[in-house]
Amino acid sequence: MRITFTPIGYVHNSSGPDTPSDVLQAQISEIVLDKKYQDGLMDLEKNDLVTVIFYFDRARGYKLRLHPRGDESRPITGVFNTRSQFRPNAIGVTVARLKSVEGNRLVVEGLDALDGTPVLDIKPHVLAFDEGIRTDDPRKDRTYKTP
Repeated sequence: MRITFTPIGYVHNSSGPDTPSDVLQAQISEIVLDKKYQDGLMDLEKNDLVTVIFYFDRARGYKLRLHPRGDESRPITGVFNTRSQFRPNAIGVTVARLKSVEGNRLVVEGLDALDGTPVLDIKPHVLAFDEGIRTDDPRKDRTYKTP
C-alpha cells in the first residue's frame, strides 16, 4: 500500500535546523496555506488552540531507539516515546496557540517546526476529544494538558 500526502501549506519563521527546542516552542510562526484551501479556515479563529500536522521534510531515516534530542546524557528510549523527527513516518504533530487568521494565513505560537516545513493538516484542538481517555488507574492517566 502506498500513501501519498500533498502539503496544504508551509511554515514561515526564523528557525533553522540548529534552533534549540525551547526557542522553537516559544516562537511565532506563520502558516501560509495554498489559496485553494482558504475556505477551509472558516471559523477556525474561534479556537484558542490548533493541532498542526506536518512533515519532517529534512529528516533522513529513522531510529527505533535513541537518546532524546540526541543528548547522550539522557537514557536511550524508543522513538515512539519521543518527539524525534527520526520516525518510520516522518510526521510531526504540535498543539499551537492560534493568534490570528487572515485570508490564507495563520499566525500561531509554539509550533516546533522549521521554516519551510510542509503542513499536512490543521485541526481545532478540542479538549473533549484531545484530552485523552481518563481512567481510575493513575498509571494510565498521563494525558497532556495544555497551559
